[in-house]
Amino acid sequence: MHSSPFSRRRAIQTLFCSSAALALNVRPDRLAGEVSKEALHLLMIGDFGTGSANQVKVSQTMQKFVVGSGIKPAGLLLLGDNFYSKDKEGFSTESKRWTTEIEEMYPAAVFPGPMWAVLGNHDYHDNLGGEQVQLAYAQKAGMRWEMPAKWYRFELGPKDQPVVTFLCLDSNLPAVSGGKDKKTGQPKPHMSAEEEKAQLAWLKAELEKPRAPFTIAVGHHPLYSNGSHGDTKELIAQWEPLFQKHHVHAYLCGHDHDLQHLEMAERFTTHLLSGGGGASTRKLPGERKMPFGKDIHGFTHLQITTEALTFTHYSAEGAALHTVTKKLDGSFAVG
Repeated sequence: MHSSPFSRRRAIQTLFCSSAALALNVRPDRLAGEVSKEALHLLMIGDFGTGSANQVKVSQTMQKFVVGSGIKPAGLLLLGDNFYSKDKEGFSTESKRWTTEIEEMYPAAVFPGPMWAVLGNHDYHDNLGGEQVQLAYAQKAGMRWEMPAKWYRFELGPKDQPVVTFLCLDSNLPAVSGGKDKKTGQPKPHMSAEEEKAQLAWLKAELEKPRAPFTIAVGHHPLYSNGSHGDTKELIAQWEPLFQKHHVHAYLCGHDHDLQHLEMAERFTTHLLSGGGGASTRKLPGERKMPFGKDIHGFTHLQITTEALTFTHYSAEGAALHTVTKKLDGSFAVG
């Protein structure tokens, strides 16, 4: 568990000020930066690790958002595909990409950390053993990069009374991230069947344990998506019954290169997809009705109070595109 600015005094203040706090940052025409100073704040991106001009632009807008809002983020959520393409010099914990694409791209002066990360398919596929390198980098002293295991739990809020429990998962199941490489014909790397079984047992056990009032699950692949990859039926079959049974408030992911918000009929969990961190965007061919979906670069801001989770998608230009507020009872409001 990590310390946070969410003090007991602030928790009490937020309890009384929640109505005002939730009224902030909800209109698309509002300028970025109108956020609650009493909330905990996280910024999230997925599908970003390209080193491209688009990644730089999103990063710079995130920095402007933080500075302009006068907030201190509790951390960053990195939703996978943290590194694209083969590292010609050999991907290791000493690779220059850690400096240029992580440490300098998201400077500690603005994002003091932690950086809670999950693994995407490109983290397995593009550099052989790349997922192990990311795990090893987290073990280096003084790093903001947080990946203690392929799946792990952390909480935010007062140490004796956390507000939200995060369950970070590896969605690269053999049936999801496997198959053969089209160029080489070789099998694509992915988590093993044994790891899949162990993770599922862990997830079931964690959901049975005492948790904070809010629970958020984090992975790379979506359960549901109107994007180019569509739904991930294996995750729907394996994870959704657990999310519904144990009232997981939100599932955060990437994989499709766009920004989405999906709500499934008679389901407790809100689905937020933030895959606009740097990789080329793609059209959304899906026809499922949903509150929001756009093939655009950008990031997502999460505000956490004792009464609600407020998610806002922002474009790479800093425009607030869409907001959804999730309450403890599972209800949600758009705008």
